[in-house]
Amino acid sequence: MLPAANARTMTLHLAEISSQVAPGAHAVVVMDGAAWHQTGGKLHMLANITPLRLPPYAPELNPVENVWAYLRSNRLANRVYETYDDILDARTDAWNWLTSQPERITAIALRPWAQVTQ
Repeated sequence: MLPAANARTMTLHLAEISSQVAPGAHAVVVMDGAAWHQTGGKLHMLANITPLRLPPYAPELNPVENVWAYLRSNRLANRVYETYDDILDARTDAWNWLTSQPERITAIALRPWAQVTQ
């Protein structure tokens, strides 16, 4: 969990994604119009990652929007946090809970109209 969303932290995030890509493989990272995705030369892209930039104002094309909505509705809603650390702990717990269930992520992010089949 990073304390800010900017070119520096996005570069750290991309480095983490890059470190998880198998040798010889390549990752495509979907990026919307968030400012930290559009920082020109400030955002360092790694050799094994290609950005897939979405058009503006098209959240329906970004599957992660459903993931964030799911987490907000099911793990983070209707709560009052005493401290900033409580917020960080809840956010981390929610993320760890979700990432332990890849089939749930697939179901949440699936776009049947966007599947390419043979």
